[in-house]
Amino acid sequence: MITKSALLDVIAGTNRGLLATATQKQSILAAIASLEDFNPTPRPLEASHLLEGDWRLLYTTSKPLLNLDRFPFYKLGQIYQSIRVETNSVYNIAEIYGLPSLEGLVSVAAKFEPVTQGRVQVKFQRFVIGFQKLINYKSPANLIQQIESGKKFTAFDFSINNDQQQGWLDITYIDNDLRIGRGNEGSVFVLSKT
Repeated sequence: MITKSALLDVIAGTNRGLLATATQKQSILAAIASLEDFNPTPRPLEASHLLEGDWRLLYTTSKPLLNLDRFPFYKLGQIYQSIRVETNSVYNIAEIYGLPSLEGLVSVAAKFEPVTQGRVQVKFQRFVIGFQKLINYKSPANLIQQIESGKKFTAFDFSINNDQQQGWLDITYIDNDLRIGRGNEGSVFVLSKT
């Protein structure tokens, strides 16, 4: 059996997957699959106390997320996923760094609906991309508070009304501080609670 610490050791140094070699990717996926076999929470959506909170991305195979690092003069900073169980809300927040005073932010707000005991359907509702300074970004919690209050940002800030902008996510492992998910596009996500 692979332990959490063994998975974290394999992930270390890959910069969330950006620097992972083909061999490392295979080892990581094998470690993830092994850990998923011993999920201590077989009904993750019933464990709202575990799901609720702010999560930081440790590793992913998601090309759309990793491609945020491809902008000239910019590098991908931390990526967070904040889940608010009471309102069935999820907020994905990616910090972008590069030129001084021109740090960026990409955020997507969505609603989720449980489909099974481990799968949620996700419908994207709002997209915000802009400079952290103009958005007055201080932290994920601060941004979420502003979004929930209905604030319109000085940025590309628009509603997503297209039913095509949805997906699903299986929560395949969750405990007090680690969550693993698999998305509808075949992506894997490993996150730690902040």
